[in-house]
Amino acid sequence: MDDPKRIYELLLDYASSDAQVEALTIGLVWTVCKAQHMGLAMSPGAATRMLPWPGTLVGKTLGELARWVTDWEPYKSTVGMAAINCSLNRYELPSGIKLMPAADNANLAVFDYFLPRLQGKKVVVIGRYPGIESYAEQFSLTILERQPVHNDYPDPASEFLLPDADWVFLTASSITNKTFPRLAELAQHATTVLMGPTVPWLPEIHEFGIDYLAGVEVIDAEKLYQTVAEGGGVRIFDNDLRYRIVDLTPNTSMAWLKDQIAQDYDEKQRLNMAMEEWYGNGNKGRFPALTQLEQVTTKLSRMDSSYKRLWDVHGTVS
Repeated sequence: MDDPKRIYELLLDYASSDAQVEALTIGLVWTVCKAQHMGLAMSPGAATRMLPWPGTLVGKTLGELARWVTDWEPYKSTVGMAAINCSLNRYELPSGIKLMPAADNANLAVFDYFLPRLQGKKVVVIGRYPGIESYAEQFSLTILERQPVHNDYPDPASEFLLPDADWVFLTASSITNKTFPRLAELAQHATTVLMGPTVPWLPEIHEFGIDYLAGVEVIDAEKLYQTVAEGGGVRIFDNDLRYRIVDLTPNTSMAWLKDQIAQDYDEKQRLNMAMEEWYGNGNKGRFPALTQLEQVTTKLSRMDSSYKRLWDVHGTVS
C-alpha cells in the first residue's frame, strides 16, 4: 500500500487542464463544476456568508481551481474537488457494473449490490447515508459520522473500529476534508469501497488499499445541474446519474491504466508536433503549451510506474 497522502499529488496531475469553467454552483448538498464535462463534490455542512471569491470563478481554468483541493478551508477544498472531477470526467470511464436507479432509495444502490457479501460481516460505513439504518438487521452495521446522530460514532472511533472491520464503505468526501489518508491506512486490512458522487475516477487509486470504486456517471447533465442548484440531495440519484461499480482487481487496474496511457500518449504526441511547428515557424519565445506538455509527460511517467508495479507482480492483462 502506497502512502495515501500521495492521492492529492496524483489528482492534481490529472486536473492540470486549461479548460475554462463555464458554471459553478455550491448547492445545499452538492457542489457542481461545469466545463467541457461536469464534476461533483459534496458541499460542506456548515453555512457561511463570508466567502471572498463568489462571482470570480467562472472563466478560471480547471487547473487553477483544482489546486484548491489541498486547502484547509472547506469550501475552497470542495470547489477544488469538483473541478478535479470535472477534469477527470473527460476520460472514458473504466469497465464496471452500472447500477440502474431504483424507484426507492436509489442512493443506497451500492449497499444493495454488495448485500449478499455482507451477511455476517462487520461493516463500518464512513458517512451517514439517508436510509442506511434499514440494513442494521441484515449485518453488523457501524456508522461513523463527523456530526453523529442516533447511534453513530464520532470520527475518533475510526482508530478503534476500522482495524477490526471486514468491510469499510468510505465516503469520497473524506478526500476533500483530508481524512482519507488516515482512514485508508486504518482500513487496509478490510475490503474497502470508496463511494459517492465525489469519487474521482483515478486509475492509480488501487495503490491506496481501495478494493472497489462506487462512483457515478452522469445520465442527464442539464437535469443534474438544475437539481443541484435547486438544493437536491438524494434526488440526484432519481434520473440524473447512476452508480458504477468497479472491482479494482490487478487486471482491471492494468487495463484502465493502459487505456489512459494510450490517450495521454496521443496528447503528448500532439503537443510535441505543435511545439515543433511553433519553433519551425521562427518563434523564439516559450512554447505556449509547454506547461501542459510537461504535465502530461509527468503523468505518463507516473502511470507507467504504476502499471509496471502491477505487471511485475501479476503479469499479463487477461
